[in-house]
Amino acid sequence: MSVADKDPAERDVSSDDGALHPQGSFFGRRKGHKLRAHQAELIEHLLPRLALDISGKSPPDLAFLFDPPADGVRLEIGFGGGEHLIAEARAFPAAGFIGCEPYVNGMAKILTQIEANKTANIRLFAGDAAELLAWAPPRALNRIDLIHPDPWPKRRHWKRRFVQDTTVAAMARALKPGGEFRFVSDIDDYCAWTLAHLARSPDFAWTAERAADWREPWADYTMTRYGAKAEREGRKAAYLRFRRTSS
Repeated sequence: MSVADKDPAERDVSSDDGALHPQGSFFGRRKGHKLRAHQAELIEHLLPRLALDISGKSPPDLAFLFDPPADGVRLEIGFGGGEHLIAEARAFPAAGFIGCEPYVNGMAKILTQIEANKTANIRLFAGDAAELLAWAPPRALNRIDLIHPDPWPKRRHWKRRFVQDTTVAAMARALKPGGEFRFVSDIDDYCAWTLAHLARSPDFAWTAERAADWREPWADYTMTRYGAKAEREGRKAAYLRFRRTSS
């Protein structure tokens, strides 16, 4: 389970800490802030209308989860405060976006922004992204974004990092040929970990040709709250892009 945009003090927590159950209830919210009344109302009434139900068989084409059907579908794993997800959805209104976030506060924030901006091309999943990828039909996604995920810095917790050989294979299955996996982190160890895992996959090719390709954000990238804080504190992020090969 991956959690984006968490402050360092919030990162090293158990995987169910403050999480939302896939059906929408939340539990163990030790690290979460108490929801405002309107946020709680959105969780109760708006989230069920936008939430994906993966208990059954997936549709043949995820584009039809949206009305009108989307011109391509993108997934953001662990969207944190939702700044990047909402900006992408507004910039590309013809595309469909799926946001995956197990933490109740992150879900409340994105629901507030969806309501305020009347955003119609976002669907949400309050659970484990690995389960969502397993549910999705093959070659269903145009892009997968993982922005400042929880690095799980302690060696005994590395197995909880989202990027693993199994999830790399799951992303390869879900991405269309030519689709991309995009990864952003200011944690050098996790960047090296991600590069190593993607390099040994026959299904992905790193797109970088020069240092600026990973030292600088891609065009029109929306900086997240955590990313801005990392920059202020002198931590430089890497911006890694991997293309799904046609093999």
